[in-house]
Amino acid sequence: MTAIVPEPTSTADRDGLVEMAWDPITRIVGSLGIYTKIDFANREVVECHSTSSIFRGYSLFMKGKDPRDAHFITSRICGICGDNHATCSCYAQNMAYGVKPPHLGEWIVNLGEAAEYMFDHNIFQENLVAVDYCEKMVSETNPGVLAQAENTRCPHEEQHGYRTIADIMRTLNPFTGEFYREALQVSRSTREMFCLMEGRHVHPSTLYPGGVGTVATIELMTDYMSRLMRYVEFMKKVVPMHDDLFDFFYEALPGYEKVGLRRTLLGCWGSFQDPEYCNFSYKDMTDWGRKMFVTPGVVVDGKLVTTDLVDINLGIRIMLGSSYYEDWSDQEMFVKTDPLGNPVDRRHPWNQHTNPHPQKRNLEDKYSWVMSPRWFDGKDNLALDTGGGALARLWSTALAGLVDIGYLESTGHSVKINLPKTALKGPVSLEWKIPEHGSNTLERNRARTYFQAYAAAAALHFAEKALVEIRAGRTKTWESFEVPDEGIGCGFTEAVRGVLSHHMVIRDGKIANYHPYPPTPWNASPRDSYGTPGPYEDAVQGQPIFEENDRDHFKGIDIMRTVRSFDPCLPCGVHMYLGGGKTLEKLHSPTQSVTGE
Repeated sequence: MTAIVPEPTSTADRDGLVEMAWDPITRIVGSLGIYTKIDFANREVVECHSTSSIFRGYSLFMKGKDPRDAHFITSRICGICGDNHATCSCYAQNMAYGVKPPHLGEWIVNLGEAAEYMFDHNIFQENLVAVDYCEKMVSETNPGVLAQAENTRCPHEEQHGYRTIADIMRTLNPFTGEFYREALQVSRSTREMFCLMEGRHVHPSTLYPGGVGTVATIELMTDYMSRLMRYVEFMKKVVPMHDDLFDFFYEALPGYEKVGLRRTLLGCWGSFQDPEYCNFSYKDMTDWGRKMFVTPGVVVDGKLVTTDLVDINLGIRIMLGSSYYEDWSDQEMFVKTDPLGNPVDRRHPWNQHTNPHPQKRNLEDKYSWVMSPRWFDGKDNLALDTGGGALARLWSTALAGLVDIGYLESTGHSVKINLPKTALKGPVSLEWKIPEHGSNTLERNRARTYFQAYAAAAALHFAEKALVEIRAGRTKTWESFEVPDEGIGCGFTEAVRGVLSHHMVIRDGKIANYHPYPPTPWNASPRDSYGTPGPYEDAVQGQPIFEENDRDHFKGIDIMRTVRSFDPCLPCGVHMYLGGGKTLEKLHSPTQSVTGE
């Protein structure tokens, strides 16, 4: 992998701004580009555009398929969170077919999803995001900060074992860092946990509408629990370690809370069904949605405006604006009212048509294959983001105050996570508090660590519930069903990176319309038809620059930290250029020395 970096000489763009682009972004799937204009005189990113060069088209080739194949097909949307898609699709199918899985089947699905959160958050946080804060990277972008880290003792040294903040940075160095390597081993065991529940990762082989095909035994649960308890012990070290690291950046760089800061507009569609209450009926969705172990909600300016999945569903709007598509305003509406009689908007996923219109990228007009999902609050189409998934989940759950299962408690202003005694450490209580700094880069990353612990604590509860069913002889895990000739369904859950919905319309026993909306379209959306920037764009533009390098050696580390804090996807390469018609020279990548890519 080779980076393209500007020559030492530079030419300013109009108004003294410098155009810089990273396309594709490193350490994620290589179809995301970030195009910026930077004011180096005032140390600020003044403009940002988020682009995507890939068209997937699942909504087109799902038409005419057997609805029972939907989860197998849509899991292939992603090679990272395919199981989240399969789960969400099964939820939508359960609604359309009117089937309620057995309790044990749902506990097994929850255990699989909890393992996925633990796996994916761990490998992204420790082996991809943490590279941005490791010794090697900080030495190249902020040597003054590293010098300060060498002389800063860790407040939680006794919990994690690292004496100084610089020691933490060193242990995060790729391939050579002790913690970096330990995290890779942990990700292996969490993936094994998922496979125990759903057969295969990331495309489940035992997950179906109506439940699962997993044969549930005491031995199966013991194999899962042995790995889970090791992970619980790991989290007792990880959470305080990351708290020390992220708190240090606030102290070392006054004003750093403004990096990646945007208005608090968070969406969470809820996760982990409670089979005691969930029947997948749309008419009951308000009630069973609020019983989920991660509470659905929309948080606007710090206030929880709804926890009602019916309201959340009806508020979804798919805008175009800067996307490479033709509008569908004159095309058929598939669903005019929901099962409760509420009107459904033409821009709702049930009524969406996908009309691709390839064209040359123009940052002043059309520049991305990503559409612009928005949430209508009755007045405005809000550009919600997911906070990388974990931030929105914790914030919504904390404010709602609806979760209380011993291991987890939402208080109205925080989430308490109670981890039991493990082989080497006693019981530990953690508390994630609504951040005073708001929704910014560091808090998205911090929340990811806390949600790893949240998922582990939730899995302890699910395992106990599953064992009750098994010991009582209630080992049925799947319920039969029939596919209707006509029907609609919607599934809501949280992919690792945040909100995930699947909307399906059935006609003549086949799929007539199907639209999955994972978190990245919400976060990576371009400017919509009202000119409202998407969350990546909004979070990057206006943020200050703290990197110590001058313009000709600028790496854009804080821009990268901000984009990656949303957890876009997985590794790839990097290209960088400086605008103004300059000749670009291929040099050794500053990122390559850190990532080994």
